[in-house]
Amino acid sequence: MCGRTSLFVDRDDLERRFDARIVADGGYEPRYNIAPGDGLEVIANDDAGEIRRFHWGLIPSWADEPETGMINARSETASEKPAFQKAWESRPCLVLSSGFYEWQARNGGPKRPYRIHREDDPAFAMAGLWEVWEGDGESEDETVSCVTILTTDPNELLAPIHDRMPVVLPANEESEWLEAGPDEREELCRPYPDDDLAAYEISTRVNNPGNDDPGVIEPLGHEQSGLGEFGSE
Repeated sequence: MCGRTSLFVDRDDLERRFDARIVADGGYEPRYNIAPGDGLEVIANDDAGEIRRFHWGLIPSWADEPETGMINARSETASEKPAFQKAWESRPCLVLSSGFYEWQARNGGPKRPYRIHREDDPAFAMAGLWEVWEGDGESEDETVSCVTILTTDPNELLAPIHDRMPVVLPANEESEWLEAGPDEREELCRPYPDDDLAAYEISTRVNNPGNDDPGVIEPLGHEQSGLGEFGSE
């Protein structure tokens, strides 16, 4: 799964990286610890030239009230699930990130958080689906643009940490994800194929969403902070 992420690239660099301008309500602020229910910077397929902010958690159309929603969707079954079917057919998006976090449990001890990022790129895109939830009222407050992040099996790097990972798109497949049909997009939902992702252990400060500062991404300073001493389980 993907239950926490970040985006702290400089505004100009972010717009240049994705060739899109930020139009998010409230402007853009670097975030080091984005939690479910927060806003995510998104490029939706209806306007690839804009970076907007959507509620993290896809709210099903039948929900009576806005809620946190579904933060992840399994890419293998999204086309079959009532909550995601329409979005899978016609509403793909890019979820922009500087790195996401996963928690790994070993030997029955407390879960250890890791930061996963792309070594050669300050920002990358995860595959998402977007939706607009509309309430019964006529107020703008009754409309919520929302998003879920698609997940898949872990690649070799992530397998020792977690049994799922977000669908991280290679840079040359980002436009294809937005423009392709459902069948073509299904082929893109696979474990990240390249070798430029890296992971390192960080402190449990990330467990508290209130800790939203550069200290969250600092490597944990002890001898076993790397992944080399254990393999897939």
